[in-house]
Amino acid sequence: MADLALTYGGDLAFGAAGDLAMASGIALTEQRVLRRLLTNPGDYLWQLSYGGGLGAFVGVAGMASRIAANARAQLQLESRVAQSPAPVIQSVDNPTSGVLLSVIYADAASGQSQVLSLPV
Repeated sequence: MADLALTYGGDLAFGAAGDLAMASGIALTEQRVLRRLLTNPGDYLWQLSYGGGLGAFVGVAGMASRIAANARAQLQLESRVAQSPAPVIQSVDNPTSGVLLSVIYADAASGQSQVLSLPV
């Protein structure tokens, strides 16, 4: 099933015919991963425990291991992310630019490997 194409923090996208664009396949998986990692717990009214809340870690030093653990736990809950092979998550503390989170996961539907990098 497809979702509306919505870049996290952005606006809905328009399709070629002027209607609302739909996200499917790998784009849908990436959209859902980003939404899960960046949504604050308690902000999704229909499922209050949903979300990784990575925004809470912005500007907090020494959190690389907690950010990686949080991302790992959230990806285990995402149905569009294959659990075998397990997602590879790396989080590196950089004193000048915060934490860089790198996630390598396989799309559950296609099996195709994807890389996602986020500054936190």
